[in-house]
Amino acid sequence: MSSKNIRVFVVEDHPSTARALKDFLGGAGFGVEVAMDMASALELAGKISFDVLVCDLNLPDGTGWDLLAELRKRGPVRGIAFSAFDEPQYVARSEAAGFLEYFVKGRPPQDLLTAIKRAAAAALPPLENKGLARQSMKL
Repeated sequence: MSSKNIRVFVVEDHPSTARALKDFLGGAGFGVEVAMDMASALELAGKISFDVLVCDLNLPDGTGWDLLAELRKRGPVRGIAFSAFDEPQYVARSEAAGFLEYFVKGRPPQDLLTAIKRAAAAALPPLENKGLARQSMKL
């Protein structure tokens, strides 16, 4: 799948980061839609189709884990957790929630392009998870 055919749904609550992601990913040839919080992401997801979700874990009205769980009720989702947290417990919880990749903010942007292409090429994940995504963890 070439970049031009990959549709990315970015959920990021910081306006400058969301704008930068939209510009960077769009400039790399991806189709990009952006939502700033969980509520608008759930609404927009019902109106668009996307290949890969790139989702911040800390949203003003929930978490990226919560959002992925809600989206997975509608169908399989290839997701990349996009976070400032680099601690192993966040990576493990994201994997348990069903995210295919974990991308730490601040890594080289080219690495994000690679992660998106890898996620888009991956088989759709199963809808079930190990139940760990609902564990309580403060961000």
